[in-house]
Amino acid sequence: MRITVAEHPCGRLSDAWRFAVGTGRFELALRRDYQDSLALVQREIGFRHIRGHGLFSDGVGVHRPYEHRGERHVRHAFTYLDQVVDAYLELGIRPFLELGFMPAGLASGAQTVFWWRGNVTPPRAHTEWADLVRATVGHLVDRYGPAEVRRWPIEVWNEPDLKDFWQDADADAYHRLYEVSAHAVKEVDAALQVGGPALSPGAGDDWLPRFAEFVTDREVPIDFVSRHAYTSGPAQHVPFGVHQTLAPAQRLLDQFAAPRRQLAGTALADLPVHVTEFNSSYRPDNPIHDTAFHAAYLAPVLAGGGDLVDSFAYWTFSDMFEEVGIPTTLLHGGFGLLTHRQLKKPAYHLYAFMSRLGDQVLARGPDHLVTRDDTGRVTVLAWAPVDVTGRDPVDGHTVRLSLPVGAARTAFLLRSSVSEDAGNLWRAWCELGRPSSPTSRQLDWLREAAEPARRHASLPVQAGRVALDLHLSRHEVTLAELTPVTDETPPWWDETRLYGEASS
Repeated sequence: MRITVAEHPCGRLSDAWRFAVGTGRFELALRRDYQDSLALVQREIGFRHIRGHGLFSDGVGVHRPYEHRGERHVRHAFTYLDQVVDAYLELGIRPFLELGFMPAGLASGAQTVFWWRGNVTPPRAHTEWADLVRATVGHLVDRYGPAEVRRWPIEVWNEPDLKDFWQDADADAYHRLYEVSAHAVKEVDAALQVGGPALSPGAGDDWLPRFAEFVTDREVPIDFVSRHAYTSGPAQHVPFGVHQTLAPAQRLLDQFAAPRRQLAGTALADLPVHVTEFNSSYRPDNPIHDTAFHAAYLAPVLAGGGDLVDSFAYWTFSDMFEEVGIPTTLLHGGFGLLTHRQLKKPAYHLYAFMSRLGDQVLARGPDHLVTRDDTGRVTVLAWAPVDVTGRDPVDGHTVRLSLPVGAARTAFLLRSSVSEDAGNLWRAWCELGRPSSPTSRQLDWLREAAEPARRHASLPVQAGRVALDLHLSRHEVTLAELTPVTDETPPWWDETRLYGEASS
C-alpha cells in the first residue's frame, strides 16, 4: 500500500536527540585523538551539550586537600577542568555538568565503581562538599560568564538508586547531597540550572515521587528532572566482552515517558525532563553497538523520542570509554573508534542522517519519518524492522510513499544507506579477520567500507508528487532526500552526440 504524505506539516521535528551526548570520564577529553573525534562529530552531527562522569574524581584534580602548620586546608585547582571546557567550547559544544564522583580526600568510605575507581560514597563533611561545588561553579561563572554558564545544566550525581553508584542506594543520603548541592549552585547564581536525580532504568516507581516530595517539602531548588534508559538484560560474560538480551526498542520510549507519568500531580510535573543516558546496552564491551542492527533498532527512538522528553543523550559518542578497562578490541561502545582515526559505525550514520532532516514533519509511521525544510527539500528517514532475538530477521521490507514536492517536472533523489552489506564497519572488520592492530592499509579499507552506500536518480513529478519506493534490506536505515529540479539544460544540448557522432 502506498502512503500519501500530506502537503502541509503536522508539526515540527524536535531536536531533543541532538541536545546532548554522553562521553567517558571527564579527563579523557584532554587527549588529542578524543578532541579530533569530537570535532568530526560536531561537524557532521552538531550536539549541543556533552555529559560524562568524574568531574570531581581525582583524575581531574579539582579537590586538593593539604596540611599547613598542623591544620587541614583544601585548594581547588581547575587546570584540567579549564582545558577540557575550553576544548568543548571551541568545538561548539557546551558541558552538561554532572557533580560526581566523590574526591578521595572528601569521601566517607572506600567503595568505588569502574576500572578507574570513581568513589561512590557520601562526603564525610557536607560543608566541604558544598564548598567544592560553590568553588567549581563559581570559577566557571567567573571564567566563562554567567550568561554562558546559565545554559549548562548541572546534574547532581549519577544513578543514586543503584548500590554500585551510591553507597547502599540510600535515598535519604542522596536527598541530603542533592539539597546541599542545589543550594550551593544557586548561591553562585540563582539563574543556573540544577537538577537530578539521574535515576537508572531499574529505579522503582517510588524513587522519583519520593524525591519530588522531598524537594517540595524542603523548598529545594530544582530546574529539571533526569533519568536514564537502557533495554539490555544481565551481562553474559565472555573473554573481554559481554552479550545481553534486548527488549524491543519501544521499551526505551516507555522509559522516556515514565518521569512525566510518575510526577503527574506533583510540583515537578511541568519541569523539563532530560534522559542523560540512553542506549540498548550500558556496557561498552557489548559488540551490539557496532552492528547494523543497532542503527535500525535505535531509528524509531530517535524519530519519536522528542515527543516524550526534552533531551535524550546517546551513551556514548566515543569508543575511548574505559569503564571496564582499556579497550582490548578494535570496536568498543561508542559511535566510532578514536584511536584508529575516526571509523564510523552505523549508529553514527543514523545520527548524521537525522542531522540532515528538515524541521517540518509531514508524516510519521512505524518505519519512516518524512520532513521538509524551508527550501522545499523533502527528506525521508526509513528503517527496516528488527527482531531483538536475532532468530527471525526481516530480510526485506518496503516503504511506499507519495511525496509532495511542488511544481517541477522532476525531482533529484539522493539516497544514503547503511545495512548489513553497506556502511557496516563491524562486518568489514570481521571479514578482515578481526585484526586487533590494523595496518594503515587495513584502516583505509575499513574507513572506506564504513561509508554509507549512496545512489541517485531523477524521478518524475506528477501533479506535484513523487512516487517513492524504498526497498530495505536486512537492518537497513536509509535517508532519501528529494529536491525539485529546475532544469537548466541549454537548448543546443544533444545527448546523442556525447561520443562525437552527428545527430541523425
